[in-house]
Amino acid sequence: TGAIRILIKSYLEKEGFLTMEAGDGMGAVEAVKKNRPDLILLDIMLPDINGVDACLEIRKHTNAPVLFVSCKDQELDKIIALSVGGDDYITKPFLPGELIARVKANLRRIDMSSIGTEEEEIYKAPGLVLNATTREVWVDNDEVSLTVKEFDMLLLFIKHPKRIYSAEQLFEHAWKEESLQGDKNTIMVYISNLRKKIENNENNYKYILSLRGLGYKFNHQLLQQKKRKEVVK
Repeated sequence: TGAIRILIKSYLEKEGFLTMEAGDGMGAVEAVKKNRPDLILLDIMLPDINGVDACLEIRKHTNAPVLFVSCKDQELDKIIALSVGGDDYITKPFLPGELIARVKANLRRIDMSSIGTEEEEIYKAPGLVLNATTREVWVDNDEVSLTVKEFDMLLLFIKHPKRIYSAEQLFEHAWKEESLQGDKNTIMVYISNLRKKIENNENNYKYILSLRGLGYKFNHQLLQQKKRKEVVK
């Protein structure tokens, strides 16, 4: 509602954030296209299109973190929100400090990725290139658009290709908070989305493996194959 929107705006501006607002979903999409904000707070219940559809449209124009705000706390709603490209989810009612902490945590990841280095940190696998410095990913020479948390998970996998990560460990790495019951489903959604983006290609490489009862890991055998080919050359 307008009252809640004004309240959230006041919370953020007291913390020094520059804000803009929209009264409905399509207004939010247009505001994102025009102003390219660093973070988007998006309510699921909107007067025109719902927040899920709005997020799908927003994702066509920016990879900025999307933090869903909703009075719903059902696990299914959370999974749907995250599956369409949302980065975080906060349920009304919430304390001002909780909202500000979530906003700062998501912005902090963007700030960390913009720190310059003399040499770019690049990881490669057959058909896949990840630049950790610029936070860019290419599959078969085509750039792939990942959300902040999708990128963080892929980077973790490719930096430690032989290590198996449980769903709880992945959640705590991406969200920087303790994993609770139900977060396993959230990770399943994120892994599914990530696979669709980086494995939906003609080379049929399977970069992320599922180990039943254990978790997920990068397919390190692909890296070994690449090394052997380079030696032959």
